[in-house]
Amino acid sequence: MLNEIKGSSTVVDRAISGQGVWQESPLVGADALMKTHQSGSPKAFRLAERPFLELVNVRGDTRDPAFAKAVQSVIGCTPPEKANTIARGNGYTMLWLGPDEWLVHSDTAHDASRPAPLEAKLRDAFVGQFSAAVDIGSGYTVLEIDGPKTREVLSRGCPLDLHPKVFGEGQCAQSHYFKASLTLVPLGGDRFEIIVRRSFADYFVKMMLDAAAPLLS
Repeated sequence: MLNEIKGSSTVVDRAISGQGVWQESPLVGADALMKTHQSGSPKAFRLAERPFLELVNVRGDTRDPAFAKAVQSVIGCTPPEKANTIARGNGYTMLWLGPDEWLVHSDTAHDASRPAPLEAKLRDAFVGQFSAAVDIGSGYTVLEIDGPKTREVLSRGCPLDLHPKVFGEGQCAQSHYFKASLTLVPLGGDRFEIIVRRSFADYFVKMMLDAAAPLLS
């Protein structure tokens, strides 16, 4: 059965009944802090986790038509070639990380009782090519932030220019929040998606909620 925080999109951990499978969110150490933050239903700034998404690092050459075709067949879109942009496909989002590197994540959580399908599908599509797909889902988590104070909270620890005319929907950027490296994706309005390493996740949440506290009081 799923063990969820009611009224929250944060899932601290979950056990798949009868499967002997256990998943634990990288934010398990910040469980109490997240519960306190979300129980207040803050409107100025909200932080929530989107746990257990599939995340796959993809390497390839967009000058090779076979590579673009293979990605399209699995993801539902071709790899974005313009720096710091994204593309959306059939339930997936593909982020540009470099001229030959992308990060793909699913838009819904993966069922832990079954093998993650995305990496396998991409590997099969890449047979005979000089391309690669590596599942990195266990090493990262995805969070969302929202609210009119979001950019102010972000600017306290992130050096990017966050003005919507400069950094808006359809873009992405690799940066840091204080000492935590991250990938930031504007979702429109005041919403942002944040992809952060598991090893930084607990620190990141504590730093972000601490930076937000004076703005919410």
